[in-house]
Amino acid sequence: MAENQEMSPVEMKVARQVEYYFGDHNLPRDKFLKEQLQLDDGWVTLETMLKFNRLKSLTSDSGVVVAALQKSKTGLLEISEDKTKIRRSPNKPLPEQNDEYKDALKHKSVYIKGFPLETTLDEIQEWLNGKGNIENIQMRRNLQRQFKGSVFICFETEESSKQFLERSDIKSFKDNEMLVLSRGDYHAKKAEERKQFKAETKAKARQDKEQQQKHAEEKEMGLLLDEQTGCLLKFSGELEDVSREDFHELFSGHGKIKWVDFTRGAKEGTLLFDGNAKEAFEKAKEAYGGELKIKENSVTWKLLEGDEEKEEMKKIIEAQQESFNRSKGRGGRGRSGGRGRGGRRGRGGRDHGRTQYQGKKTKFDSDDEDDAPAAKVAKTENGS
Repeated sequence: MAENQEMSPVEMKVARQVEYYFGDHNLPRDKFLKEQLQLDDGWVTLETMLKFNRLKSLTSDSGVVVAALQKSKTGLLEISEDKTKIRRSPNKPLPEQNDEYKDALKHKSVYIKGFPLETTLDEIQEWLNGKGNIENIQMRRNLQRQFKGSVFICFETEESSKQFLERSDIKSFKDNEMLVLSRGDYHAKKAEERKQFKAETKAKARQDKEQQQKHAEEKEMGLLLDEQTGCLLKFSGELEDVSREDFHELFSGHGKIKWVDFTRGAKEGTLLFDGNAKEAFEKAKEAYGGELKIKENSVTWKLLEGDEEKEEMKKIIEAQQESFNRSKGRGGRGRSGGRGRGGRRGRGGRDHGRTQYQGKKTKFDSDDEDDAPAAKVAKTENGS
């Protein structure tokens, strides 16, 4: 079919377009064209072909199609004797779409990015003229069918793709700097980007989780500060031989102590009561004859109110949480109150020091799910 005649620019585009329709990349996926091939031993009328949008935009004259294919040197297509039908040459059957074929495609394909979004296929083809024998150009598009500025180009051979990558005239297009990679390098780059994105997503999820837990704890602490009022009793004096157990014994039967904020040897501390501190103090003082001492040591007692009470309560709640976290870090074998400062048991001592202040665990889908696969995009004519 090839003749030693030079093609006009229109004939070159027509031949390239028709051969694309019947080529290895398009034909296996073109449902309509495959159905036409079944009707007449692989022959398709030129009348039918001229209804294809891109070919129709190039010419509406079947004579131009015939002339273009007669001058083509690929040998891919045959023309019927009456010049009204064409078909793919039986001498050039479609390759089997197996893993070996797909691997070969990958090795002879190149990824190029940097085209302006308004670039047309004709402009890309013109830029690629003389840069190698190209089988297919795939213009990559988003879900809205808009050009993304990048293409995959498949060459006839792996050697042709390697030679293309070594060219110095592919670094720019209309003053745009181009990124040019082998398809294998492109997929490796995308895999690394997905890995990085996944790691960043998980880190962000952990950060959000910690932030949410912190906010929840702050909110709960605020509620506790608002709810627990009138339950703190501050004390000071010479308390060198005094332990937290002594305070529990002193108020036994008069008020229930939830937490003792005191370090052995210190000269002051605070008691947190499960109820009204003033009531407990008055009952104990009355029981001991009007003066409340501890181990014969004189003690100054003060009921905390207002901002002073809130600040002290905040410190106690934080101490409870810290003690709980230490206990959890030891496998949960210690008491809920943990060891307080300067003593074996928690500041509350016995069971009075059990903390009721814990954050909640939040489950994030991104902690154990991979990224969703990219959506498939329907192909359009000649690689778009």
